[in-house]
Amino acid sequence: MSSLVIGIDIGTSGVRAVALDEAGALVHEAHAALPAPERAGPRVTQSPALWWAALEHTLDRLLAAVDAGRVVALAVDGTSGTLLLTDGQGEPLTEGWMYNDASCTVEAARVAACAPADSSARGAGSALARLLHLQAGQPRARHALHQADWIAGRLAGRFGVADENNVLKLGYDLLRRRWPDWLDALGVRRELLPEVVAPGTPIGQLAPAWARRFGLGEQVVVAAGTTDGVAAFLATGAAEIGDAVTSLGSTLVVKLLSDRPICDPRFGVYSHRLGELWLAGGASNSGGAALLRFFSREQMERLTPQLDPDRPTGLGYYPLPAPGERFPVNDPELAGRMEPRPREDARFFQGLLEGIAAVEKQAFDRLGELGAPALRRVYSVGGGAGNRAWSRIRERALGVPLQVPPQQQAAVGAARLARQGWRLALAAEAA
Repeated sequence: MSSLVIGIDIGTSGVRAVALDEAGALVHEAHAALPAPERAGPRVTQSPALWWAALEHTLDRLLAAVDAGRVVALAVDGTSGTLLLTDGQGEPLTEGWMYNDASCTVEAARVAACAPADSSARGAGSALARLLHLQAGQPRARHALHQADWIAGRLAGRFGVADENNVLKLGYDLLRRRWPDWLDALGVRRELLPEVVAPGTPIGQLAPAWARRFGLGEQVVVAAGTTDGVAAFLATGAAEIGDAVTSLGSTLVVKLLSDRPICDPRFGVYSHRLGELWLAGGASNSGGAALLRFFSREQMERLTPQLDPDRPTGLGYYPLPAPGERFPVNDPELAGRMEPRPREDARFFQGLLEGIAAVEKQAFDRLGELGAPALRRVYSVGGGAGNRAWSRIRERALGVPLQVPPQQQAAVGAARLARQGWRLALAAEAA
């Protein structure tokens, strides 16, 4: 029987786990819901106990449907920038402060005064700002961990390890692969900072207690994971320089595989490290949320057959759900352009789709202006990826082939990292 690997995705609204066989085919998947994070003004938190309870429920359902004896490795991805502090044994001392928490404005200003201009640790949503706030009230803390770090650490019984993708917003220097000296000027407690390894690096074997709990072998490898966004990219199978993934959800997110880092906060551009390659990109506020201002999902389904993607409307829209844009233009007051509205709903709908396609084209052009390699193909994921008329509109705008990958769940990307970790562990054992 072939081996199985498990990928676990800790999302905002739930936990999903998948099992892949040696050929990368999806064998089974399971899901458990999470309650919405707690909100108190700009503060957004969630209990790590909820993550763990949902993980146990999900793994129980998954492992009930597959041969647990075939499982050889697992890896976890989580929301980027979600942070908590723990004691030396990995017990949480704080809630998980979520990726979209924007309450640490004083600390964010301190970071902005010290961090380099191209650092992803800048901004109200940075994990480093959260760390500065949390460390002041937790003298017993021994580890600062991201969501995926904590889950993987608990599974392996080894805390204080993080992957190179999750530490991006904590100030880690990905180019030099070290914690930078400018952190000292902020008073960061360095003993809290994790050891950083590449995604897919084996960090240990499944702790005996959890092996017994889930009916798995203690030899199961726990590999370093990644962020949910990078995991979703890996799930597509994009692997060549110039390959890109566009996520057509509520917002428009583009990621391009590059041979060099591309970072420019002026335009909301940042890069994750993937081995010796880089994943450059950014997120626009344009996307599905702008469409929903005017049409329901049912209306869009009804209008789609009436579109004529080979006859552009020429309306020149820049669809936004509300004022403000992050990328490819960084302007918090940018007003959307969605007028004049033609009388025919189908023509208006097509104009909006053309406008989002134009934003996508501008996004890739921006990456090219900043030094990214030429775009060669785009994998489309998200709710809008299945709209054939929109795909044709986007192909005309981008001038490259579009593909819808067979797999696009973040948990599948995490499972690919689990497979990598297993192979590295076997190679180390053989050596």
